[in-house]
Amino acid sequence: MGDARKSARRRAVPWAVLGLWLAALVLLGPLAGKFAGIQQNRAVDYLPDSADSTQVARIQDRLPGGESTDLVLVYHREGGLTDADRRTAAEQVAEVRGAYDLAGEPRGVPSEDGSTLMYPVSSTQPGQDEEARDAFVDGVRDIAEGGGGLGVEVGGPGALNTDMNEVFGTLDATLLFATLGVVTVLLVLIYRSPFLWLVPLAVAGVAAAAAMAAGYGLHELFDVTVTGQSGGVMTVLVLGAGTDYALLIVSRYREELRRHERPYDAMRTALRGCGPAVLASSGTVAAGLLCLLAADLNSSSGMGPVGVVGVLAALVAMTTLLPAVLVLLGRRVFWPMVPAFGSEPKARRSLFAAMGTSATRRPATVLVGGGVLLGALALGTLNLSGSIKQEDSFTERPESITAMQTLAREYPERSSRPVTVIVPEERAEMVAERAREAEGVAEVVPGRSGAGWTEIAVFTTAAPETAAETRTIEALRAGLDPVGAYVGGPSVQQIDLAESEARDRKVIVPLVLGAVFVILVGLLRSLVAPLLLLAAVVAVWGAALGIGGLVFEPVFGFQGNDPGLGLLSFVFLVALGVDYGIFLMHRMREESVRGAEPEAAALTALRTTGGVIASAGVVLAATFAVLTTMPMVGLVELGFVIAVGVLLDTFLVRTYLVTTASVLLKRRMWWPGRLSRAAEPTKPPGERKPIAANAP
Repeated sequence: MGDARKSARRRAVPWAVLGLWLAALVLLGPLAGKFAGIQQNRAVDYLPDSADSTQVARIQDRLPGGESTDLVLVYHREGGLTDADRRTAAEQVAEVRGAYDLAGEPRGVPSEDGSTLMYPVSSTQPGQDEEARDAFVDGVRDIAEGGGGLGVEVGGPGALNTDMNEVFGTLDATLLFATLGVVTVLLVLIYRSPFLWLVPLAVAGVAAAAAMAAGYGLHELFDVTVTGQSGGVMTVLVLGAGTDYALLIVSRYREELRRHERPYDAMRTALRGCGPAVLASSGTVAAGLLCLLAADLNSSSGMGPVGVVGVLAALVAMTTLLPAVLVLLGRRVFWPMVPAFGSEPKARRSLFAAMGTSATRRPATVLVGGGVLLGALALGTLNLSGSIKQEDSFTERPESITAMQTLAREYPERSSRPVTVIVPEERAEMVAERAREAEGVAEVVPGRSGAGWTEIAVFTTAAPETAAETRTIEALRAGLDPVGAYVGGPSVQQIDLAESEARDRKVIVPLVLGAVFVILVGLLRSLVAPLLLLAAVVAVWGAALGIGGLVFEPVFGFQGNDPGLGLLSFVFLVALGVDYGIFLMHRMREESVRGAEPEAAALTALRTTGGVIASAGVVLAATFAVLTTMPMVGLVELGFVIAVGVLLDTFLVRTYLVTTASVLLKRRMWWPGRLSRAAEPTKPPGERKPIAANAP
């Protein structure tokens, strides 16, 4: 009777798990489809609530007409505009005015050499509706057309936002399909099976859908900021981390199928064996990402919970749905290399065992040499440029960027992008006069008034996002702050972004290290091993960032770095890099508990987990490398640094440095735990035998 109940449970549990997931997919599918629609990609959506530029944007929303969409129509002809060109420009601007409700009469401003004519255009008609703003910009672009040597470009902050929305609007689908394609190729090569690769890939797709639905719920329930960047990173994280968990589980399951007659028993044992490592791995990633909640930037603080739901979705799917499907499919899913019960795996020369053996011959030399190499690579960070300008943030420049460059070239005496000052209405005249007297100010134009505030546009003599413009902005802030004025606008937003990123690094880096350290201590029951792993991943981060500094400008031609590159790459490389350390150290600890000597435990752990770690590292690096195909410089840089860091961590740090450090430290690796004091085996060593179906 007992055997019959066990047999029934073995059949029922996988089917029940599969049924629950199918039901969840039906419920969550419609919510997942809404995820792209909640993404916010304006610069102000990234800013902290406390920034002056954020206050300016919010007050502008309360002015008559609400938020304005500001454009600049740029007419240009090499050698000088003709009378016909000027008439064309005037007619097209009049058509725009007739089609849309504009704020004031557009006034043409000619360049000194007569080759360019710009018309600033502003409208509050679209309001805060993103689709309406994009439709307004597209409508103006349809009207403003050149030809016959006359170039016409529509630029300005509104056009830049539309171009960014277009990029991010296709980002989710592009990333999803590109990442799925990369993972498919790698899984086929890793498993060498015509069927097995489909299972983790399908489960990863389900996890991605669940993560998108959860991300939509976070936004709706808790008003979490979701940007195109965080949405893209979540997709990559789900597929990359999920596939890593699948590789570890499938590898252990294949191993246990040789010892257990029934797949259900083999999977249960496999999950018990690798489950703690998978849970700790996902826990470190989740803990690191949750530390981003302390960030001042809305975009970074929002990426924390969005990334966490991605990791948790991958964890739950890979520890429930994947095992259920594998058990239902049985051993035949591994065809043509089916692991038969009682069989022994083919004896192969393990590459990682050979690498580990070579490293342990001169462990001190290998450890010092590897540390020097990582330190030398980290020096490349000195070559990192400053914060990237908006005009350089695209890999392929859209129309708004070419318009910005034309204006900077043809109007060197003044900026085409105003600094916006918001001041209490009763002090507007005084503030305008003070602004005119500030050094570097070319023109001051009063704007709308309402709700107790007045909007003033201040045009500087310097080009946008230059050191000279920054000095003028700082002078304006210093002179106008005592009278209760706020200074904002696109250029000021970039300054606030950089300042907030610098503050966030100081706060979040220690939090991430502390959170990951606590998890590692709980898993490894040691203080030394966690410190070793953390030192290793920090060294990898520095080296990867240094490699980025050596190639971003000289090779890729990037003219700066995203302000968030250092912080985000640190969080991901520390959290994800520790994963592989967990897989290796957890197996090393298992071998030590069974009585193996430190060197033997290290080599056995490397031999048994090296292939899985290498496969997982290649998959994770490849998924983040997909970001380098995106048209945004910030995503390219982030994807490159994380991919390079994961590869360094997988093939240098785990294989050589952690292994040699373990050999040198011996039992001190597990101090102050019981293993550090053990002189004799804590359990009798010996080979585990196959377990028959009716064994107790």
